[in-house]
Amino acid sequence: MTPELVGILGFVGLLLVLMAGIPIGAALALVGLAGLAAILSPEAALIKAGVVSFDTLSRYELGVLPLFMLMAQLCFAAGASRDFFELASKMIGHRRGGLAIASIGGCAGFGAISGSSLATVATVSAVALPEMRRQGYKPGFATGTLAAGGTLGSLTPPSGALIVYGIIAEQSIGNLFAAAILPVITQALFYVGAIVLLCRLDPSRGPAAPRASWAERRAAMLRILDIALLVLFVVGGLVVGWFTPTEAASIGSVGALILCAFRGRLNRETLRGALVETLRTTGMIYVIVIGAILFSTFVSVTGIPEHLAGFVHGDGGSPLLAVLAMALVLLLLGSFLDGLALMLLTIPLFLPVVGALNLSPIWFGIFLVRTMEIGFVHPPLGFNVYVIHSLAKDISLGTIFRGIVPFLLTDFAHLALLIFVPGLALWLPELLK
Repeated sequence: MTPELVGILGFVGLLLVLMAGIPIGAALALVGLAGLAAILSPEAALIKAGVVSFDTLSRYELGVLPLFMLMAQLCFAAGASRDFFELASKMIGHRRGGLAIASIGGCAGFGAISGSSLATVATVSAVALPEMRRQGYKPGFATGTLAAGGTLGSLTPPSGALIVYGIIAEQSIGNLFAAAILPVITQALFYVGAIVLLCRLDPSRGPAAPRASWAERRAAMLRILDIALLVLFVVGGLVVGWFTPTEAASIGSVGALILCAFRGRLNRETLRGALVETLRTTGMIYVIVIGAILFSTFVSVTGIPEHLAGFVHGDGGSPLLAVLAMALVLLLLGSFLDGLALMLLTIPLFLPVVGALNLSPIWFGIFLVRTMEIGFVHPPLGFNVYVIHSLAKDISLGTIFRGIVPFLLTDFAHLALLIFVPGLALWLPELLK
């Protein structure tokens, strides 16, 4: 059996294992080990597994993951999600669709802390959805807004998905964070434009809420000032090069601890909960990273990435056509695969093609995560939809999916913009060099 055939069987096997519900880290490691054993030998596969595990766990740069996770947990305990939404709602809630726009703002703000789409949609929805329903918003419109807004969490720095991509693709995490800033802003603006248009066509979708006084707005601004300054200092300092990713995460964790104490939210139970959740999430990600590296090693041994890169390069294929083909594959797989599984499955396959076409791996990281985000609201999987449905079981899945359709169209429009205007992601990193 040729290595190429083993590689193809490995991809098929991985898809089947993932669809069977086996955790992604275990699935990647299992298929990677089996493939290496088939091509090389069982002894070589076990030795490689030991080396990869030790190297991964001892890498200094991986310390950024638990530290940013701890920062997110402490900020969450300090009430960040409610504060971000309340500020946005006080500023624009009196306009038609204002609470929906406030939800987008709350998702973008909280996404800068959590770096996770699922965490963002869960926490912001718990605050925003009851308020929108109380103000008479149509259920599909309200839930569609929150499901779409939650996708901002995966791309907003400090993004866990970008950190994992940077580690596996060996790219600068600071450059990836800088590259994500403009796409996040433009995506949020696309969502706001969709909300304004939908409410103009049907004002009953999002009735105006009572106008807040300027005293209430100033109070909301002051409540969010400390967290906003912390995020700005940590992400901004990392982007401009004041400190390394690990140093930035360390400063963020200490700052979040001080902030939590200053707000009177720090106690033994809060600290214990933050540490336990951080360790649980970090352990899961470490297993995923080890599995992904094993699977990437297996894929590289098969020679499939080199064949793909050689085919694209030798055929004189257009980079645009190659990118569109990759986008189509990612969107099709994203309809039934978890976003992180999709990302880790395709990185070893597509990254050599990106290199052969002389495309920026920084841009590709943003493109990959942005496409992955669409999977969070793309039928039939749509993890964000199921998170919202768990918070509002009286709203049917069909209603939520129908409410997402306009936002899904803006997702495709924004993805096209990112493909045709790569400077959207590359301008800021180039400026900061």
